[in-house]
Amino acid sequence: MTSDHSIRDEIAAAIEEERSLRADLAAGRISQEHENNRIAGLEDHLDQLWDLLRRRQAERDAGQDPDDARPRSVEQVEGYEG
Repeated sequence: MTSDHSIRDEIAAAIEEERSLRADLAAGRISQEHENNRIAGLEDHLDQLWDLLRRRQAERDAGQDPDDARPRSVEQVEGYEG
């Protein structure tokens, strides 16, 4: 079971990793390519996490169990049009 708190912790960790990557790039510790690739992966993961939080809230708003919401694939999250 995933909780909103654990999802928010994952979001915070991903944001911190993104900041760290940018600092590493600025200090010359990593390449632009490495930073770009990892940032792209983090952005996809963050989109999934935010989507899951929204879906958990929608379950609650509908009087359902938020634990019924499951993470969706990047393709599903990125392909959503409204």
